[in-house]
Amino acid sequence: MSWGTELWDQFENLDKHTQWGIDFLERYAKFVKERLEIEQNYAKQLRNLVKKYCPKRSKDEEPRFTSCLSFYSILNELNDYAGQREVVAEEMAHKVYGELMRYGQDLKAERKHHLQEGRKAQQYLDHCWKQMDNSKRKFERECKEAEKSQVTYERLDNDINATKSEVEKAKAQFYLRTHMADESKNEYAAQLQNFNAEQWKHFNNSIPNIFKNLQDMDERRTVKLGETYRSFAEAERRVVPIISKCLEGMVSAAKAVDERRDSAIVVESFKSGFEPPGDFPFEDFSQNLSRTGLDGSISNTPKGDRDRDGVPGPRSDPKHPMSRTKNKLWLFGKKPKAPSLEDFSHLPPEQRRKRLQQRIDELNKELQKEMDQRDALNKMKDVYEKNPQMGDPNSLQPKISETICNMEKLRSEIHKNETWLSEVEGKQSSRGDRRHSADNHHHTPQGRESPEGSYTDDTNQEHHTPHHRTSPPQPGHPNPDPHEFDDEFDDDDPLPVIGHCKALYSFDGQNEGTLVMKEDEVLYIIEEDKGDGWTRARKQSGEEGYVPTSYVEITMEKNSKGAVTYI
Repeated sequence: MSWGTELWDQFENLDKHTQWGIDFLERYAKFVKERLEIEQNYAKQLRNLVKKYCPKRSKDEEPRFTSCLSFYSILNELNDYAGQREVVAEEMAHKVYGELMRYGQDLKAERKHHLQEGRKAQQYLDHCWKQMDNSKRKFERECKEAEKSQVTYERLDNDINATKSEVEKAKAQFYLRTHMADESKNEYAAQLQNFNAEQWKHFNNSIPNIFKNLQDMDERRTVKLGETYRSFAEAERRVVPIISKCLEGMVSAAKAVDERRDSAIVVESFKSGFEPPGDFPFEDFSQNLSRTGLDGSISNTPKGDRDRDGVPGPRSDPKHPMSRTKNKLWLFGKKPKAPSLEDFSHLPPEQRRKRLQQRIDELNKELQKEMDQRDALNKMKDVYEKNPQMGDPNSLQPKISETICNMEKLRSEIHKNETWLSEVEGKQSSRGDRRHSADNHHHTPQGRESPEGSYTDDTNQEHHTPHHRTSPPQPGHPNPDPHEFDDEFDDDDPLPVIGHCKALYSFDGQNEGTLVMKEDEVLYIIEEDKGDGWTRARKQSGEEGYVPTSYVEITMEKNSKGAVTYI
């Protein structure tokens, strides 16, 4: 249906309608702008939220629990989801809002042009009408004047008293007015014909064309709105697959939570490698009292360990945690923080093994990088040697030398750490075998180990006297390999004496590398306890071997360096 034929007389209403259409388009554009601002703010808030809850620690310090990893995966997916919201906002900004604003400006200019043409056509028609109306009014006036002059002429012609000159004058006036009336009539007829032609042209050509252009403009505006509505929806629908993948990733992260794996990680993270203490032995106080009375001998036990009545006090249980030095267990207090050492010897065996293995892996990676760099430099040097115009091969030699030096340093570090790792793994294996052997022969609590997997390593103790014990606790078997002690004892130069000890209990020394001793026997200390519950000693006869640290009362020489006492 055409506006030109149906609405030929509705120019003002069409003016208002087209203005309303542009206003509506601008209103929709404003809506899109506010909508994309919401998306931008939403995406920004999501990114800030993700940043707030993302771990700020290094990768080495990040927890490895599946629940934590799944949460971090959800944060990553949420970050991607925020990125898709930004994509939606960007699509709306460029393909919807920006397009609407540009089209709105073009629409305003086009409407203005069409309305100006319509007003010009209307003005021209009004001008033709005024000319026709003026000629019509002139013709009317001339006809009236001609009628008056005719009446005057007829009156004077019939008046017998009028002179001939008056009659002739009236007649001439009548003829003049009649002639002017005829001319006005012809002019009016011409103007009327011209106006009718212009009016027909106006309402059949000019206005229909102008209104058709306005109609096309308005329909294009409507089509553009429909297209932007579709683009508005497409901006959302285009990211739906990616958003679905983000949500699927969150669901997958939720399914990846494994409580058993997390429990295993807890064990792996905090396992010390020590074994729990054994059973408490029976303390036969009556036997001790009976032997003291029969022998009538005076014990060499320090005075502080005797009762006030002169009777020797009972020896404390060497297995009981509270009978040892306070530095060994921290049952009710906070464990003091040990200094961090290069070989991680301040850590429990299992944790030390993990840290050493981790460091070795990192050093191997660095070594591989240096090797790759060396190979690349050598290849470049070969290229320079074959093509001197590309560069001087001697300029690469300092860098190659530096790389080789770095490789040697890394290899040295790796070897040093591998030595420490072998030592840890050997001790763990030895400890397990010793305990297994001791469990088969004796009731052997771990003389050095504590429920927290800690042990005393106090280098400031130069002299320490332990409490007397009533039952002979014994550490695990000191050596799974019967030839290990033989190798150690094959040294040409004997080890220097760093202290002496007194046997608190008898020890049969059934295993290879151990030393038989009797109660109250005095031995020389030649090697301190290294944390496995055994001390290396030498008899006065020169025989050497290992004895349980908890079986002896140790006194270190004050001039010995690095002496350590375990009780």
